[in-house]
Amino acid sequence: MPSNYKPFQVIEVKFKGARKEFYLNADNIYLEIGELIAVEGSTGGYDIGHVSLTGELVRMQMKRRKTPIDQVTRKVYRKATEADVDKWKLAKDLEWETMHKARTLALDLRLSMKISDVDYQGDKTKATFFYTAEGRVDFRELIKKMAETFRIRIEMRQIGMRQEAGRLGGIGSCGRELCCSTWLTNFKTVSTAAARYQNLSLNTLKLAGQCGKLKCCLNYELDTYLDALKDIPDRVDNLQTEIGTARHQKTDIFKKLMWFSYPNQEDWIPLKVDRVKEIMAMNKKGQKPSNLKDEAVELAAPVVIEKVHDYENVVGQDSLTRLDEKRNKNNRNNRNKPAGGNRPERERSPKAGQSGPRQAQGGQKPAQQGQRQPQQGPKQNQQGQKAAQPNQRTADQKRPEAKKAPEVVKTEDGGEAKAPSASRNNRSRNNRRRNKPSDKPKNEEN
Repeated sequence: MPSNYKPFQVIEVKFKGARKEFYLNADNIYLEIGELIAVEGSTGGYDIGHVSLTGELVRMQMKRRKTPIDQVTRKVYRKATEADVDKWKLAKDLEWETMHKARTLALDLRLSMKISDVDYQGDKTKATFFYTAEGRVDFRELIKKMAETFRIRIEMRQIGMRQEAGRLGGIGSCGRELCCSTWLTNFKTVSTAAARYQNLSLNTLKLAGQCGKLKCCLNYELDTYLDALKDIPDRVDNLQTEIGTARHQKTDIFKKLMWFSYPNQEDWIPLKVDRVKEIMAMNKKGQKPSNLKDEAVELAAPVVIEKVHDYENVVGQDSLTRLDEKRNKNNRNNRNKPAGGNRPERERSPKAGQSGPRQAQGGQKPAQQGQRQPQQGPKQNQQGQKAAQPNQRTADQKRPEAKKAPEVVKTEDGGEAKAPSASRNNRSRNNRRRNKPSDKPKNEEN
């Protein structure tokens, strides 16, 4: 800026709920956009807000809002100190609880109003209650009770449905944040004529926003449609031909095509707008064309373009059947198993006192298909058999011995009797030892 330039003394300050106001910077404090400052309150005290515009941009904004400089009387006090910010945060923390208590008081008094938001002043001495109502509400008794409950100055301000949606915010049907809560400041009237010009179905569920009114975005493309409708006739009558009367079905505004159909035929005939105007002029003169099908516009078939992804599949994230392939492999392995259905057991070295795996004749273990050959173990003798370890049973010891028939002994009388078994002989020997008197002398009784 030039050396003799004097900065514009008015700045724009933004508060909660997209509320913006102009303040006079009489002391020429250097301020930047986004700083917290303390400004003069509407009814005394001070308020805390963010600087939104400075310099010549404020002058242009005031011209757009038609606000003269003489009406800006409230001043900027100072940059917000740490104590001001702490007090301002405490006041903002009370807004949610205060709003619910105020709603309870309004329900007790049976007032047909909805308190949607509360805005505390920066010095915690005043609160502004925003409400919506269909008609006039007498809330004098409500203000008395709220003043006794909260011990602050009360201000009631009625807002519309659109302003309420802008203060609360939300997500629209398009998947983005509401325009009224992000960037839209001026609300223009929206009518159903905007939907008719754009050939939209008059369905209130689809055309209404979260505020219950018609969506503001219906006005965004309205000017484009109005420019395109200049070449299309306002009222299209039925076209008279030699075959019969053709009825108008629909219109493509941007392609400038109009579709007609005969009553007994299902096919729609596309015609250009210029040709429709010529036929309408011929019908006024009493002339009729032969057939509209001869003048139909040939429509090109839509071209389908395959999308080519410009990324490489590294980890197979786009494969939906990657888990099924593993299951199929496991099923194949189960089918190739032997008929017994048991999995082949791994070879384990026999523990002490236990017999090893069953061996084939000759002392060698048959090698199975797909199984590793066992490494050469201890030294083998010349016959190819493993040497028996001291703590390991041999194959002969493992096999159960067949029960031997009891031996028959001839007695002196010439009869026969069974010979006593070894276990029986052992039992009888133990009994004799028990009954044998001990060598130690017993103590005689006195």
